Amino acid sequence: MHAKTMEGLVGARTNMELLNTPLRVYKEARLKGDAKKMEQAMGYMGDCTQAAYDYKEKADEGMKKDVEETRRIAEEQREEAIRKRKEEREKLEERIEENRNTDANTDTKETKGCLLEISAEGKVLLKDNIDSGGVGSDEIKMDAVKEPVTYTKTGETVPSEQIAGISLSV
Repeated sequence: MHAKTMEGLVGARTNMELLNTPLRVYKEARLKGDAKKMEQAMGYMGDCTQAAYDYKEKADEGMKKDVEETRRIAEEQREEAIRKRKEEREKLEERIEENRNTDANTDTKETKGCLLEISAEGKVLLKDNIDSGGVGSDEIKMDAVKEPVTYTKTGETVPSEQIAGISLSV
């Protein structure tokens, strides 16, 4: 809440409560028939009433500023949300474009969170297997493989002489 709003509300309420005293004095003076006291009490009542209206105007100004500030903050939040959505969309478009522009020598296929790359040699072997009437894509004829190659975790090839008597069937 804006400071002017608080000041206006508190001031108006205080002056309205202060209005009770001159009003009580006015009523007593009227019962006694004292015109001078009645006039004086009416003057105080007018001053308190005017002060209450002044504070009411201050409260109105403060509320207008509150509304303006709230609108400004809401607009900033909307702009920030729009900016974030644009950035996310651009990043997504970049990733899509990168996926489209992968190397022409490799095919990539994402399978259950793993990325599988088929090299050019693998494509040739697969094509030879399919052309020669293989039963399925999991089965590759051994005569099509020129020499067995083993790969390390880093992707380097290990000559077959280093591996002794290990067989792996998939």
